Amino acid sequence: MNRSETSTTQYDVLVVGAGPGGLAAAKGAREAGAERVLLVERDSRAGGILNQCIHDGFGIVRYRQQLTGPEYALKAEAELADMGIELLTGCHVLRIDAQEHVHVVTVVSADGLKHIETGTVILATGCRERTRGAIAIPGSRPAGVFTAGVTQNLVNVRNVMPGKRVVIFGSGDVGMIMARRLTLEGAHVEAVVEIFPQPAGLSRNVSQCLYDYDIPIFCSHTISNIIGKKRLEAVEISALDQDMQPVSGTERLIECDTLVLSVGLIPENEVAQTAGVALDAKTNGVITDEHLQTSICGIFACGNARRIMDLADFVSEQGEMAGRNAVAYLRGAEMDTWDEARTSSMAKGFPEEGVVTCTLCPTGCQVRFNEETGEYEGNKCKRGAQFAEQERTAPKRILTTTVKLADGRLLPVRSAFPVSKQKLPQLVRQTSEITVSPPVKCGETVTTLQDGEREVAVVAAAEM
Repeated sequence: MNRSETSTTQYDVLVVGAGPGGLAAAKGAREAGAERVLLVERDSRAGGILNQCIHDGFGIVRYRQQLTGPEYALKAEAELADMGIELLTGCHVLRIDAQEHVHVVTVVSADGLKHIETGTVILATGCRERTRGAIAIPGSRPAGVFTAGVTQNLVNVRNVMPGKRVVIFGSGDVGMIMARRLTLEGAHVEAVVEIFPQPAGLSRNVSQCLYDYDIPIFCSHTISNIIGKKRLEAVEISALDQDMQPVSGTERLIECDTLVLSVGLIPENEVAQTAGVALDAKTNGVITDEHLQTSICGIFACGNARRIMDLADFVSEQGEMAGRNAVAYLRGAEMDTWDEARTSSMAKGFPEEGVVTCTLCPTGCQVRFNEETGEYEGNKCKRGAQFAEQERTAPKRILTTTVKLADGRLLPVRSAFPVSKQKLPQLVRQTSEITVSPPVKCGETVTTLQDGEREVAVVAAAEM
């Protein structure tokens, strides 16, 4: 499926989507020798979903650092600086007309309609959330039902609290992270409800997002009714049997004003469909070969548009390979092969009692303290034992939150060093009283907080 014939096109590579996969794809294509690379993004800035993911945990694989989402996006975008890559933001792709030696991509922006010719296309369109309609929860249709991503955007970007008493349906990582975030912002998370016997997300998030804040989780349960007229008033939860059916007599009413749905992600491939690219009937993901090339020659796909991936770092790695392979295709050269086993090995589900998941690298060692020997077991390096010792005796966390800018926007910030996890609610309350004047550069100290006798430097995690 290589192409060695030459043809004159406006661009060598056009990348749809400037999230982690798209940014890396553009970088990979340029480094592989593509002369003209265009990156098209429908949002007003690059970074995609990363811009609203203010928690840390990104970059462990790719950059060997613990970064917040906005920091990861800035770092990925900075790698493109001075490479001659064109970026169109606020630009929507309407369709792709696939042809034998050139593809015509139709886009629309404030400047009007454009038809762009390109030798290859890389689809890095990401994914979207499942909504209430996709899972058919019974009950009325009051206000107060949101997806986890919308909730994340409201709280982290728009400075809007969706409610005060919250139930979260689904225990994926985003749902659990938002349980913690809402709690720190003053809401009361009444429960997390999960249909499977184990939480779907990482064990470390069960521990750090639910257990740390005494948030109950009901596994093998579903929401069997939504109650409310104008505004949500309560949800009914029921236990599930082995056939995933509600068990009569197990109903429990939980009063709440907000329901957050964290019930899975779907590859977003409406643009791919316009090109006639083959999609997986079950997942809606783009079907590719081992080189990330789709059913149409010269069109590649990467990241969550292909299949849902568990780390942004791996999305970036795959995007970079897609970029290299697009150039190899143009030259009729051999293409790289993606390793489908490239995934996080961190433990998921309920954490084992007495076991700490080390979060310093993607290995995610399960470390246990042996009371008899006084030593730690299960760690593959000394840092793992040091991390487990800290978790056992004086657990610390990086503070990640937002502060208000004088122009009304929210600035993602983080503490310059880990702080006691018991002090996080108090420190978040302090940041809520702070206003910062723009412009602000990422890494700049914007304020200091008082943690007993110690001052905690708070640094910007984005540029505004």
